Amino acid sequence: MRFEHHVDAFIRYLKANRGLSENTLKAYRDDIESCLGLFVRRGVSDLNEITIDDLRSWMAVERRTHAKSSMARKTVAVRAFFAWGYEHGVLRTNQAATLATPSIPDTLPDVLTEAQALALMNHVDDAAGSAAGNDDDTHDSSVGKRDKGKSQRRHAEALRNAAILELLYATGIRVAELVALDVDHVDFSARTVRVTGKGNKQRVVPFGAPSMRALEEWVAQGRPMLANLKSGQALFLGARGGRLDQRTARAIVHDEARAAGVPDISPHALRHSAATHMLNGGADLREVQEMLGHASLKTTQRYTHVSIEQLKDRYAQAFPRA
Repeated sequence: MRFEHHVDAFIRYLKANRGLSENTLKAYRDDIESCLGLFVRRGVSDLNEITIDDLRSWMAVERRTHAKSSMARKTVAVRAFFAWGYEHGVLRTNQAATLATPSIPDTLPDVLTEAQALALMNHVDDAAGSAAGNDDDTHDSSVGKRDKGKSQRRHAEALRNAAILELLYATGIRVAELVALDVDHVDFSARTVRVTGKGNKQRVVPFGAPSMRALEEWVAQGRPMLANLKSGQALFLGARGGRLDQRTARAIVHDEARAAGVPDISPHALRHSAATHMLNGGADLREVQEMLGHASLKTTQRYTHVSIEQLKDRYAQAFPRA
């Protein structure tokens, strides 16, 4: 791209001065390159040629296919790039200074009920157990090596999926944090996992006995079936043995929710569910903040609103004079 050297310099600046995660830096790069790419296609050869009206027209184009939350993120990235360009002499003026960020409605996060979460966890655990049984059957049958290999792979993936769902729900960690885990980040004796969150901040998060069993079975039985030279120390592996990517992890959660017959959810919805259920169970707000890796207590407080809404629903159903 024509302005790639400027984008590279900006990303280097963010990495050195803001301490942003690799995922955030990638998102910034993608958003800025998408914006500048539009202007390159329109024949712009100098960043100084871009006007505030051009930037607003870019936003109008993006709004056709992106939600307000995505547009807000894109606008922040582009505005930061132009501010950096002005401060570092790349631009004569900061054309994006008055570019308005789309307002995002303060909606409550979607969560599973505790019964739905239990049904989901039971489903993935049962699926892992069933796959193990089917794998055992192949040892005494006359199926060929190819069919036996497929059965073992299905068994490994079922164990992996159970461990992923159990860990996401037990800890409330982000999907990016999940796929970045290495085997030695898990302390089975203490039942904790060492997580690297936003801004490369580390925290230690506890998990329960069901998660420990699922993780132990995956590491001992499932992971060796998928592991190869590309695996390294990655805790969760993809079909070809490399580190599991975020897209595949999200697909696993959606697929398992569908198979379990619970509302379609994302890994982030499991995070919301974990936080809400902990607060419903009497957990301290600051403890939940620490566990989730929220920089601000205000972010964690959103989950108390969910709990209140659920309380209102139960009140309306159960109280005679509601």
